[in-house]
Formats: sequence, C-alpha cells, structure tokens
Amino acid sequence: MKVLTFGEMLLRLTTDPTVRLQQTNQFTFYYGGAEANVAVSLANFGVETSYISKVPDNTIGEACEKYLQSYRINTGNLLKGGERLGLYYVESGIGNRSSQVTYDRKFSSFSQLQKDELDWDRILEGIDLFHTTGITLALSKELQEITLFAMKQAKQRGIKVSFDFNFRSKLWSQKEASEAIVKVLPYVDIAFCNHMDAVYLLHIDPLKEEGNHQQKLKYYYEEIQKRYPGITTFASTKREVKTSSEHKLEGYIFTNQELVKTDSYHIDPVIDRIGGGDAYAAGILFGVMNKWNPDKIVNFATAASVLKHTITGDANAFSAAEVEQFMQSLNQEISR
Repeated sequence: MKVLTFGEMLLRLTTDPTVRLQQTNQFTFYYGGAEANVAVSLANFGVETSYISKVPDNTIGEACEKYLQSYRINTGNLLKGGERLGLYYVESGIGNRSSQVTYDRKFSSFSQLQKDELDWDRILEGIDLFHTTGITLALSKELQEITLFAMKQAKQRGIKVSFDFNFRSKLWSQKEASEAIVKVLPYVDIAFCNHMDAVYLLHIDPLKEEGNHQQKLKYYYEEIQKRYPGITTFASTKREVKTSSEHKLEGYIFTNQELVKTDSYHIDPVIDRIGGGDAYAAGILFGVMNKWNPDKIVNFATAASVLKHTITGDANAFSAAEVEQFMQSLNQEISR
C-alpha cells in the first residue's frame, strides 16, 4: 500500500514549561504539521509514504526535506519556492496551566501554493490512499480548490480518501470551516471527526435524549453518514484532561453501523500531547489498510496515540511492532 499526505510543513518553537512565552530567551524547535506527522507515523509502521508540500528554497527548506527523508518518506513531491516556512509557537503548559499556541504562518510558501504547480496525474500514480486535513483547507481559498480537485482525481482513480476535520479556531471561523468542509465530504471514505464537529460544523441536530458519549457519538456518525454515504469509517478520541500533564484517553471507531471503543488509558505524565491526534489517525489508517477488525484497529490507534504522548516532538517515533508490544504489556518493566 502507498499513502500520500498533503499539507503544510511547519516549524514549532516551544518554551520550557517553567516559563511563559514573554519570559523565555530560548526555544526548542521541532518540524511538524498534521499531515507530515501522519506520514512519519505511517513510515515508521513500514508503509510506503510520500508527502506533498511546499517549503522555501533555502537551508530551512533543505532541513525540512532531510527531516522527512530521515523517516524514509518520499519527498519527490516536495516543492521548493516562496518566501518562508510557517511557524507556530507553543507556550508549554504544566500542572493546571494549559499550553497556548500562537501561529505565524501567513504568506508561508505552502499557503501561496497555486494549482498549476501540481501535476496530479503524476502525483497520484500508484497511490492507494490520500490523506489531508481541514488545516490545509483553512490556509487559502486556492488550497480549498486544490484539495477538492485532488480528492476528485483520487476518487476517479479508485484511491481511498482520508480527511481529518482538525478544526483550528485560530485559523478560521466555524462558518468558513463548515462551508469548505461540506464541499469535500462527498469524496471522503475515512473521516476523523467528533460530536462537536457534527453539531457546529455540519449542523447536525443535537441529540435530545440522554445518553453516554458512546451512544451520542453513534447517533452523530449515523446522521453524518446519511448525508455522506461514501464515508465508510469514522474515528475520534475522547480526552479527559485532569492537568496539563495528566490525561485519560479513549478511542472510537464507527464502521459497518457499529461503534467500537477502547478502554480508558491513563497517561501520566504527558510529555507532549501535540501530534497525539495525528498518531491516532495514522494508527486507524494502518489498521484499515491491513483490513483488521474494528476492535484491533481502534486499540492499535489509541495505543499509538498514548505512546506519542510520552515523547517530545510533533511526530510519533514507534514502529508497529512496538505499538503492539505496548498493547500487550501495559506495565513499567524493562523490555529485555
């Protein structure tokens, strides 16, 4: 199986958790971006993965390419040009103080991408699954058109399309997101979204009856599927944040009219939660591509996400074998 992901490469600048952004005089930096993170995870799982983006034609762009290549990701579709790489700053939270994100990505190389720079006939050749997110849609009207065109081209070639809503209120409004997302959903096979997306972005009528999260989520997925019957698989997580460094996480998958959930994972301490959702998405995609049963898919994906919380950086760094080993042995013993 060959996977192609499409999105913006970013540089994250992160503070030490003991200081605020305006106090710091040094940052730790990581390369990332939602779609790049999914590509890295899948490559670590042994999937042949390529990535489309645009980075500046300078030493920063070269460093991005080397980062991707270090994970054996095909960078043949990585365009060079434009003025700058998108940045985001993270004021790391600790204890009861949450993390804060500040974006600096306007006029980035990727956000200025134009349709005529991409040859989709060549790019999609041999691809089995195409993945992107709502973050890409949020960056420009041109990228909305490019993404929609790419999805249509993928569907014409029998390529599965995966889409993560990934709504970011600091990038666009709910109204803007809704208008763009509903245009691409008819071409999506696998969707990552939750009950909040259903209500506020797709305007599904809220469930009036009392019920637990699992019952409510099943209702929303069923309602979305009525509108977009091409979506065969839905997935999401439920996170309970006790403090910035202590979370509980559950995974959910809906397919064949059945909603399957995992047990609740207690994550303490949380070293870095950024990229946890991308690790989860990659785990779901890996399981779907391997045609596992829903229970195994969602447990693998959730375990992958939990492991991501234990390391710094945007992308996961565990192989499929390591994730499966973690699933089988949730203790603190040394693996010898």
